[in-house]
Amino acid sequence: MVDWLLHIHLLRGWLPTFWLFLTAAVLLATLVVQLGSKHRKKIPWQILIGIVAGGVGYFITWLISDVFFVFGVSLGYRVITVISLGIASLGYLIAALVMTHGYRRVLSAVGIPILILFTLLRVNMVYGEFILFSSVFGVPVYPTLNVETVHKATMTVAEWDALASAGKTPSHPEKGEVRSISIKGKQSGFNPRPADIYLPPAALSAHPPKLPVLIMLGGQPGSPDRFFTASNIAKTLDAYAKAHNGLAPIVVSPDQNGSTRNNSLCVDSPVVGNVETYITKDVTNWVNKELPVDSSVKQWGIGGFSQGGTCATQLGPRHPELYGHIIPMDGEIAPTEGSREEMINRYFNGDEEAYQAQIPIVAIKQHAPSTQTMFSAAGDQDSHSIGNMHAIGRAAEEAGMTVKTVITAHSGHDWNTVKTALPAAIDWLGAQMGLGTMTTQLEDYPGITVVTP
Repeated sequence: MVDWLLHIHLLRGWLPTFWLFLTAAVLLATLVVQLGSKHRKKIPWQILIGIVAGGVGYFITWLISDVFFVFGVSLGYRVITVISLGIASLGYLIAALVMTHGYRRVLSAVGIPILILFTLLRVNMVYGEFILFSSVFGVPVYPTLNVETVHKATMTVAEWDALASAGKTPSHPEKGEVRSISIKGKQSGFNPRPADIYLPPAALSAHPPKLPVLIMLGGQPGSPDRFFTASNIAKTLDAYAKAHNGLAPIVVSPDQNGSTRNNSLCVDSPVVGNVETYITKDVTNWVNKELPVDSSVKQWGIGGFSQGGTCATQLGPRHPELYGHIIPMDGEIAPTEGSREEMINRYFNGDEEAYQAQIPIVAIKQHAPSTQTMFSAAGDQDSHSIGNMHAIGRAAEEAGMTVKTVITAHSGHDWNTVKTALPAAIDWLGAQMGLGTMTTQLEDYPGITVVTP
């Protein structure tokens, strides 16, 4: 029973539909029960209060989101609209609660928590953040990986493809697997949550080839599970593998924050721990030791969404000896936590230069020239992230990187941007990593527009 509850889908299926009709029924019922009573004269006032509350709510939410940038990013007009409509309906229900009596007041009171939950559900549906109930409560989604069942690489990708051309591809499943594993912070001392790993079909063969690796980081707040559940990356990679003889990158989503409350900035600091060392040394060493991967720079990439995307544009340029490819989506122009002065004092012991070295554009310039590639994406409703993407992309091009930037349609600072951009990103990166030619040109992928930095 508990397992069934944890796997209820929050973005589609019966729950969102049921809650929509339940909320609509309650709002309509509070109106209908007043029509035949002495309270009917108060209905226009209740509606007017709701309209005013919605207007004020829209203005305040817009100020918080787009003027003062309280959350560091714009919420997007769709989220602002959902919140304002929720406040409008809440204003109506509260007015009905105050202006009525008896069972009519009880009905309004019952409707308030139903409406609040519905608004939260709709906001989540826009962001695509929490997919299942399990992700809301931080319950692990994927089974634990038994590393003893993963075989060492026995050939190159080219040799695997040659066998495929001859009709002698080593036996492998049709789809890959996502598993969870604890990667210890042996050198860093960092205490992470378990990482998630996607093993493509070829990696599950008894004779796997040396496969490329993508280190992909979720946002903050978030978790390694969140990247896989919210991005739909496993399905994207399965589709890619089906078109490429079972080949696809191995994807590892390690924990860069330690908890949902932390923001490590992906740096070595006294606040959260030595996260840069954890990602670049502990995770790298574990992957090279335990998985069938190609250790060459051109076969490794680092990417992520939101704070994870910012981390990618910090760590990627700072460690060109590790990562040949950088894949940021909706990233920030610089790592941010609180005021600039407070952040420098807490995370960098007051060292301004140490902080500057973590700003993506500065890091790119300090490590130029570069032969890395960068594939960036931002939602068309997230002008802040689009500006960040262009600024970082221009610096990357000036440093010599091969840069592709895309804008996704009908999305903001949310996981819909990631889901729309990932198929094109994986196809393009796969060609860069030697997994095969692209199945579709970037310009022909639905929902994206290729732009210059």
